[in-house]
Amino acid sequence: MALIQALALPKPLDYRDLPNVWKPGFFHLDAEALQKKLSTAKLVLGNVRNTVEHFLSEKNPSPIGFVSIDVDYYSSTVDVLRLFETSEEFILPRVYCYLDDIIGDDWEIHCDYVGELLAIHEFNDQHDTRKICKINGFRFKRRIYAPWNEQMYVAHCFDHSKYTSISIH
Repeated sequence: MALIQALALPKPLDYRDLPNVWKPGFFHLDAEALQKKLSTAKLVLGNVRNTVEHFLSEKNPSPIGFVSIDVDYYSSTVDVLRLFETSEEFILPRVYCYLDDIIGDDWEIHCDYVGELLAIHEFNDQHDTRKICKINGFRFKRRIYAPWNEQMYVAHCFDHSKYTSISIH
């Protein structure tokens, strides 16, 4: 039973985690079945609060250029955003971010005071040289509009030594 609890949504911490939307135990993962389907990807399992801290030092990945944030809770999003506090060897100057839980059904009512949007606002308030911002007009830059266009952000690492380098189109 402990394994099942560790591989499903944990208990929300407070109202900021939107307990009216997300419930403990949602999204159970059959890790063994998933692992059998993977050929090159590696699973990092556990509560993001515990795994983010050691991910960069233990896995030594290539610099991060894209992050898909789908952890549902405000508290978990706060933990994921710690990735953007890392040294520049592990991160590109601009990191594209997809935020899954900022748009939902009418009853979810996401806003700047709960969930992923609150975590982003707090991150921005706490960091002078790293900011996470919506890509203004992104949907107009796409050949075919899709709802996910509204969920694209960029983490700007203004203190990155390559931030002012010319980007190639």
